[in-house]
Amino acid sequence: MIKKITIASRESPLAMWQAEFIKSLIHEKHPTIEIAIKGFKTQGDILLDKSLATIGGKGLFIKELEYALLNREADLAVHSMKDLPMDIPEEFKLAAISKREDARDAFVSNKYAGLKDMPEGSVVGTSSLRRQSQIKSKYPHLTIEPLRGNLQTRLKKLDNDQYGAIILAAAGLIRLNLKERIKQFINPSESLPAVGQGALGIEILSDNNVMSDFLNPLNDEDTARCVLAERAVSRKLAGSCTVPLGAFATINNDRFLIKGFVSKPDGSQIIHAEKSGLKSEFYKLGEALGDALIANGAKDILSNL
Repeated sequence: MIKKITIASRESPLAMWQAEFIKSLIHEKHPTIEIAIKGFKTQGDILLDKSLATIGGKGLFIKELEYALLNREADLAVHSMKDLPMDIPEEFKLAAISKREDARDAFVSNKYAGLKDMPEGSVVGTSSLRRQSQIKSKYPHLTIEPLRGNLQTRLKKLDNDQYGAIILAAAGLIRLNLKERIKQFINPSESLPAVGQGALGIEILSDNNVMSDFLNPLNDEDTARCVLAERAVSRKLAGSCTVPLGAFATINNDRFLIKGFVSKPDGSQIIHAEKSGLKSEFYKLGEALGDALIANGAKDILSNL
């Protein structure tokens, strides 16, 4: 019988909200259990003067949390699924993926209603090559400038007029009760979301079968199907922060649809593909989408990155 759990989390307000959310889900199932949250400052939170693509990728947001699991300082770690590298070391495993929040990108601005309203030379803030490539493809007259830091830091930079607009994940703004800052939800047809965007994952030690069984009820099966299929696409394409790609899956009754793209960073060439079928075939469809992108020319783009 598990009586006490310690959750490892990054220290940012959004990450702590996510940890508190998972804590609340556990308490719904087990109201008497004692749950503590332990915050850690990760290298991804410290190294803010460089792009993730040049300093090691999104894995910099999780290493300290994995060390906490290995050192038995925590029983589980909560991650944004879009921050979790495609290949998880064998010492760890995903125990559950919770129900997805809105997966779309959000346009945030104090001056403009949307990207199409921004005049030539306007500055858009994002450090995501995925977002950058899609914006440059459709709005080549806009200037893209790097934007790092936690959500509040990014909003403050916008409010200080360093940018005409910034692009953020809608899920984070909604979770921190900042939905009113969203001027426009960007349709996935214009900006395909990142792999796993809007979903939370719970990571544990791979040999902790008791904790695995304990957390299994928190797993949202349809969200897990979508996210795991998206991750299969990225894995096929050796996805990382250095590769501008997106993949987004949806389920309608038993039908599964997954769309993806790979692009040159400047948006001058974008390759799209999609696959559909039964939701029971989710992983196979994700891999098939990766193969389709490669067959359509993604390998040439990737070899030049």
